[in-house]
Amino acid sequence: MQKLFIKLKDYFLLAVKGMKNRKLRSWLTMLGIFVGIAAVVGLISISKGMEAAIKEQFSTIGADRVIVQPGSAFFGPPGSSSGLSKVTQHDIDLIKRARGVKEAGGFVFKTSKFEFNGRTKYSLGIGIPADEESRRVFGTRFSVSQGREFRKGEKKAAIVGNSYSTDEKLMGRTIKPGDTVKVEGEEFKVVGIRRKLGDPANDVSVIIPIETAWEIYGNKDEYALVSAEVEAGFRPVDVAARIKEVIRKDRGQEEGNEDFQVQTSEDLFASFTTILSIVQAVIIGIAAISLVVGSIGVMNTMYTAVLERTREIGIMKAVGAKNRDVMLLFLIESGLYGLVGGLVGIAFGLGMGKMVEFAATNFLGSELLKASTSPFLILGALAFSFVLGCVSGVAPARQAARLNPVQALRYE
Repeated sequence: MQKLFIKLKDYFLLAVKGMKNRKLRSWLTMLGIFVGIAAVVGLISISKGMEAAIKEQFSTIGADRVIVQPGSAFFGPPGSSSGLSKVTQHDIDLIKRARGVKEAGGFVFKTSKFEFNGRTKYSLGIGIPADEESRRVFGTRFSVSQGREFRKGEKKAAIVGNSYSTDEKLMGRTIKPGDTVKVEGEEFKVVGIRRKLGDPANDVSVIIPIETAWEIYGNKDEYALVSAEVEAGFRPVDVAARIKEVIRKDRGQEEGNEDFQVQTSEDLFASFTTILSIVQAVIIGIAAISLVVGSIGVMNTMYTAVLERTREIGIMKAVGAKNRDVMLLFLIESGLYGLVGGLVGIAFGLGMGKMVEFAATNFLGSELLKASTSPFLILGALAFSFVLGCVSGVAPARQAARLNPVQALRYE
């Protein structure tokens, strides 16, 4: 065992010496590998960070929620409220009667003209129930960090997104509870500041009582989204199926042709992560082209190394080196090309992920683009790059091992 360790150590030192003697060629050889590894590591770290951030966003809704929205594949996108697809108070009453539903409530949203301090901004306007019992079904999605929430019966109160209270560049100065703002030309007194969500659209939103929103937007008794809280002991997926059946029968629609959507919060999260995984796979597939180019570069360099060191190989065999010793020497060297390229690529990839996170946080105001890494990602990338280098060097190493020592010694 000790002899094997000494032999591997000697081979390793010989490989490092060979790479040092051909610095420019070595770096050019590793270029394709570290570009590919950097792209893969950077994309995976960002996608994992996004997945964690999205999961955190969904945690504000609650895992025991069933979401009902107007619209389908035939009648428009979720949240649409066209004449063909609506969710009304009648539907909420039906949902409440479904077995396993504890409470249900809805809200509306629309891009709205927001005015304050002589400035105008078009933000997401949201109308939610003023009473606390109806708001409970939304989890902590609309909770406040400053001030208070709506009181029952309030109509001219507003809760503004967190960014308005921290970034004076948005409206000339920060907004605090007690200030007066305008939504679609109507004046509202700010009673609270919404908790920070890390989502740019919601962090610059303005929330008003739903009754007032209906008057302003002209869509009385229509909801963009309904959330149903599931009773303890019931599975959300079973309750969702019952709700869908109840509304479908009430509307006289055939299964599969509904003009509404019913999903659990876990279904919504799974949909987001599936889309994210598909995008990630496509981009990583493109980045893998660089790894293929890099592996070809390693193979080409190793073939050149075999030609340059033919006499050296002849001398090694003349003093007793076996074919497997020569092959192992070249495999270690090609593996080192992959390993060093992987190390540089990982460093660049993690740096790229952090740069994207910094840009998203400071310039876009979004906390959804985060870079997340783990020891498994780093070790996996290192192992992959080393194996890739070794595989690329198999053919040149076999060629070197098969050289005839007499002919190799004569080689000029």
